[in-house]
Amino acid sequence: MQEKPDRKEDEYFARQEYEKRKKLEAEKQRNLAADEKKRLKELHHMKCPKCGMNLVEIDFKGIRIDKCTECEGIWLDAGEIDMVAKLGKAGFTGLFSIFRN
Repeated sequence: MQEKPDRKEDEYFARQEYEKRKKLEAEKQRNLAADEKKRLKELHHMKCPKCGMNLVEIDFKGIRIDKCTECEGIWLDAGEIDMVAKLGKAGFTGLFSIFRN
């Protein structure tokens, strides 16, 4: 009977896959011309990655959270998930209470 991989093994392979994809994307980005990068950034800035509609930026305890005006998705920039994790349960609950209808 084959043993089930443990959590550390899963994390290792997920990290390896992430690093591989990150390197491929970095190579792709290096190959794009500067003007094309600028055009793409302007085209997608503050647009929802899911549906393409406008994002509204909300400041909550120093964390700048982007919320879609259409699909109501919530988006965090790099490092913000760590800041949310440090809020604790009460802060986390408070964060999501502002988005309830």
